[in-house]
Amino acid sequence: MEISSNTMPRYSQDASLKAPEASGRTAKFLWNAAGTFFLSLGIVGIAVPLLPTTPFLLLAASCYLRGSARMYRWLMTNRYFGQYLKDYRAGRGMPLKIKIGTVTLLWAVITISAIFATSVTIIRIGLFVVAMGVTIHIVTLKTKKEPNSV
Repeated sequence: MEISSNTMPRYSQDASLKAPEASGRTAKFLWNAAGTFFLSLGIVGIAVPLLPTTPFLLLAASCYLRGSARMYRWLMTNRYFGQYLKDYRAGRGMPLKIKIGTVTLLWAVITISAIFATSVTIIRIGLFVVAMGVTIHIVTLKTKKEPNSV
């Protein structure tokens, strides 16, 4: 069963977002539970640099799309995540201020973790490798022009 276009917000009516909604109560419950789990991981990932926020939010959106049109709409119109998810999916990128803040916070937390949370050299190296990978990903994302920029 496909989600009807009148239940989906206008911006999500492209073919890439139409997924069959689960038909049974158990299936819907499991999709929504998985969506909530991934959303929780994404929220934790905001403060914990080793957990990638974006993939978890995208997974949550995908699960909600199959489990509940209402939950999907809520996530995609959420004042904290909605615009970010829409921009990321559309390839519009991130504003420069957000990129700078994200990379700065990432390196601050990774450095503090490497200094105070572990004395094992291989773990410290792993932390910095992950930080470099995330930094490269963020820097290579398209920079979104902010509405009030010249």
